[in-house]
Amino acid sequence: MGNCNLGIASAALRASPPLLLNPKLSLLLPIDTHSHFLPDFYREALEANGHKNPDGMPAVPQWSEKAHLEMMDRLNITKSIISISTPGTHLIPEEDSAAIDLTRRTNAFAADLKKRHPTRFGYFASLPLPAVQASLVELEKAFEEGADGITLESNHHGIYLGDSRFDAVFEALDRHKAKLFIHPTTGCFCPSGTAGAGTKEVVSVNPLKERLPAPVLEFFFDTARCVANLFLSGTVRRYPNITYFIGHMGGAIPPVLSRFLGFANVVQGYDVEKWTEGDALETLNERFYFDMAGWAFPGQWKGLTDGVGIGFGRILYGSDFPFTPAPAVEMFVKSMDEGTEGWKEEDVERAYFGNAAKLFKVEE
Repeated sequence: MGNCNLGIASAALRASPPLLLNPKLSLLLPIDTHSHFLPDFYREALEANGHKNPDGMPAVPQWSEKAHLEMMDRLNITKSIISISTPGTHLIPEEDSAAIDLTRRTNAFAADLKKRHPTRFGYFASLPLPAVQASLVELEKAFEEGADGITLESNHHGIYLGDSRFDAVFEALDRHKAKLFIHPTTGCFCPSGTAGAGTKEVVSVNPLKERLPAPVLEFFFDTARCVANLFLSGTVRRYPNITYFIGHMGGAIPPVLSRFLGFANVVQGYDVEKWTEGDALETLNERFYFDMAGWAFPGQWKGLTDGVGIGFGRILYGSDFPFTPAPAVEMFVKSMDEGTEGWKEEDVERAYFGNAAKLFKVEE
């Protein structure tokens, strides 16, 4: 999720005539690496556990297998790699049992969907973090069932990826040479300090919530917090076999990358891993991918490529369906096609299809 369901705008789009598809995307048969699924039982769990308006959104979107396939067919999308979006499957701090059950049900649902439509769907399995031992069990089960990778939130009830409490999970991901899709969620903190994160003390943070739901700004900031913590905690170096997938063209990473790397090398007295900017850029261009979900052009794209130096070989297509409703997905396709004017033909092909095809072994 990252496009706020477009609120009132989505209603206007539903009432509008369908947009004409740009032949560029239609001919390339894109692979959608950032789309979501919400079975009825998951929607019911959200509403029953205080998430009727997740992350400040107007509502939980409707989803069905049929509607997802119809959207894919309309846009000539070859395959969708689906995942559960924020707030994930651990809905209430310290209530591990319900989270374990919900995680198992969503992963089993996705596995069945892939089994019935192996050429149309893949999936990133969820884990019931911050319940670490249960997550290790679920991770093994998910890969046995054919998961293409794992999805984690940028933080789990205030425990950010890169925290040592999650080291065992990252060891398992590394052992599996896993693909890890990191989805942003609302930022959290604990008044008593990081030791209280993951408990009922945790507080969600969205200072502008009366004006902007979290996906508009806070998701981008939480993506940056998460990635910074992965680098500065040394997690990225310690577990070199994990491939990372970051949504929304990296969120707020581009403008702050030099700042947090520079801080780590200059300021003393903090427990941080030191990186040269060259080493970090090499790592980003070898082990990280960034999808184009949402308003990727022109600012996000330029910040990631011109500002940071990310190459075309690290860019993926993402729709963010159904949090971005089908008519708005078409609108973003048009924006993407306009934004990629001037790219070399082979670079457009890589971003829409080729990069993901290699990652997920999709044949042309």
